[in-house]
Amino acid sequence: MRLELGTFERLHRETLDKLLKDQAVDRIWRRDAAFWKTDEAHQKIIGNALGWLDVADRLADGVADLTAFVDSVRADTDHVAILGMGGSSLAPLVFADSFRRPQGYPVVEILDSTDPSMVRATGQQCDPKRSVYVVSSKSGSTLEPNIFFDYFYDIAQKALGDKAGERFIVITDPGSALEKEAGRRRVRRVFPGDPQIGGRYSALSYFGLVPAAFAGVDVAELLRRARAMAELCKRDAPGNPGVILGTAMATLALKGRDKLTFSVGAPISRFGMWVEQLIAESTGKEGVGILPVESESLGVPEAYGPDRFFVAIGRERNREDMRKALAPLGAAGHPTVIYEILDALDLGAEIFRWEFATAVTGHLLGIDPFDQPNVQEAKDRTNEILEGKSSLASRESRVIDEKRLGELLGSLKQRDYFAITAYIPSTPENEEALNRTRLRVRDQKKVATTLGFGPRFLHSTGQLHKGGPETGVFLQVTADPAASLAIPGKPYGFGEVLAAQAAGDLAALQSRSRRALSVHLGQDVGQGLAALDGAVARLLSAAGS
Repeated sequence: MRLELGTFERLHRETLDKLLKDQAVDRIWRRDAAFWKTDEAHQKIIGNALGWLDVADRLADGVADLTAFVDSVRADTDHVAILGMGGSSLAPLVFADSFRRPQGYPVVEILDSTDPSMVRATGQQCDPKRSVYVVSSKSGSTLEPNIFFDYFYDIAQKALGDKAGERFIVITDPGSALEKEAGRRRVRRVFPGDPQIGGRYSALSYFGLVPAAFAGVDVAELLRRARAMAELCKRDAPGNPGVILGTAMATLALKGRDKLTFSVGAPISRFGMWVEQLIAESTGKEGVGILPVESESLGVPEAYGPDRFFVAIGRERNREDMRKALAPLGAAGHPTVIYEILDALDLGAEIFRWEFATAVTGHLLGIDPFDQPNVQEAKDRTNEILEGKSSLASRESRVIDEKRLGELLGSLKQRDYFAITAYIPSTPENEEALNRTRLRVRDQKKVATTLGFGPRFLHSTGQLHKGGPETGVFLQVTADPAASLAIPGKPYGFGEVLAAQAAGDLAALQSRSRRALSVHLGQDVGQGLAALDGAVARLLSAAGS
């Protein structure tokens, strides 16, 4: 680790000393809920949320059984579809992307979008006779995994009849409604979640390990490295890697540097997607929060305001490249840190480091890092629309209203952030197009930018958007689905779900007087994105001239 905090070094050291005096490490490992909050309601939440501290130890003995099960399945399996959302999909996505698939292992796909084209594409890639569907939901009541289950079970039942359940695996907490439905549908196996681990802290539980095992990851080694980091995080504050990081995050955020900007290299280049949820959902509440900035490529020092903290993570052999990339930013006064990894199996260690650091950060920010009080509102508004209790708001004009867009961009000021929330297919082409647009805004306005695809981000940065500081400026992007896609047993299809989620999210933002605008692209998404980018470019140019 190379931590360069510049003028904040003294404050960081003083805070570490205070944590040492307060016996912070001992209190965390004793699971002392009062370390974070003293009221009864929060202590109950926290008391049921610290199982991640020793999950790597507890599941070590189950690795042989998990590996044997995967070996018994993969002989007749070409594809594994992970059907989840948020904490149930982001760690699997990172694992699948970070490791080269060994010979004899299936292709692992992650579906965490309700866009009909994304659901349809997963269905087309997965022959039910040669595929396994992993339905993953801690609570067992989350909308998206449940309707994925309904849709793909119907496909499998048509192809396999009463043997359809043999192509399904369920991961859920004991006693959940999903567990009961899994029994009714006679699924091949149910892996239990841990009720004492929240979704975003569940990467090293079965929610992450089952998909990792199907991807051919050495799960035993992944857990061994996690346990090694956990041992390091039992040290006293000054020598504890989780405390060092968490203290830096919190002290910088309290001094206005609350935009934690990631530059992550191969082979774990999508690690930022997982850590984005961990930090945003854990810290973004009670009007405070740290914004993780993921996949915003590094620019020149002049592109940034005084609210950044830069983190580079990459292979040890690339240390000089990371140093060179961060050196100009450090010279300009921005705090930086570099973490070196040996290979993708170091994800086990990094996941635990960031979990422990986030817990420390929550204490220093004075919030409960284990609840998510504002996530439910957007879900409730979505359900009201789907149940007919609330009407779907009318679409914005198909012609981009440059006046309103200009007003939105004009409202950006120092220390704000610009968030694009896209309810369109999360394809590489759409991501690339929207990243071009966000970088235009960053370079012109000197503000942090983020890009999230709905509904995935609702279970990630959505908490910070609504419960964090009022510094967000939101551009929602919607489009017409290419074609509707029915959900068995439901009066609505996936297209209606996506539209309701977008409308519910916008309503939740507007109810808090957040600066938010929705633009609708119509049917041709590519053409619409090009038009949007052109409009943003013109408006920024006019404002800067």
